[in-house]
Amino acid sequence: MATERALEVKGLRAGYGAAPVLQGVDMVIAPGEIVALIGRNGVGKTTTVRALIGLIRATDGTISLNGRDVTATSADARARLGMGYIPQGRDVFPRMTVNENLIVGELIGGPSGRKLHDFVFELFPRLAERRNQIAGTMSGGEQQQLAIGRALVGSPDFMLLDEPSEGVQPSIVQMICEALRKIRTEIGTTILFVEQNLDTILSIAERCYVMEKGRIVSEIPSGKVDAANIREHLLI
Repeated sequence: MATERALEVKGLRAGYGAAPVLQGVDMVIAPGEIVALIGRNGVGKTTTVRALIGLIRATDGTISLNGRDVTATSADARARLGMGYIPQGRDVFPRMTVNENLIVGELIGGPSGRKLHDFVFELFPRLAERRNQIAGTMSGGEQQQLAIGRALVGSPDFMLLDEPSEGVQPSIVQMICEALRKIRTEIGTTILFVEQNLDTILSIAERCYVMEKGRIVSEIPSGKVDAANIREHLLI
């Protein structure tokens, strides 16, 4: 990618109604990085990703995607500009089939999204086997694969994932981690994910931002992402 900063966040403040949560978040993520946002429960991690995708309005600060200021841009517009989002709890369309869920994702990606349809089935063979199954009848791990696939066919340059391992059995978590690495390697997608699971963080994070009380308080740099450092920040 041409820009040296896939995402740049400066002084981001946001919250819910009159209750402030984010107290000036700063972060910079380079193209092609896989970065984890970690911290104890209730420190503002989910609020951060919801503000980044545009589901929560920023009250101060700026958000730039590939050098473009998107602070005042709607969530739909951010998706069209290349930001994909997999929320906590997956949020697939439960009454639609696997294929129908992916087709909805293609509405954002257009022709590029249709080309990625087969790539999704390559990443997640279980989805290919169950392409005509109603999504609401699938296991949590299968729904998580589908949520990632639906975001992927939107052709995102940047993917946000909130707790991708939550409620998913370990063997499927390993498959998801392998898929995320392949998404970055083969199509160059930059990834920021919120996570509490130590094994998932160790498996794919190249760098970590540590959050406390609504702000980034430290960073675990590349080469230093190990169990001891993560446990220190998560108190596990």
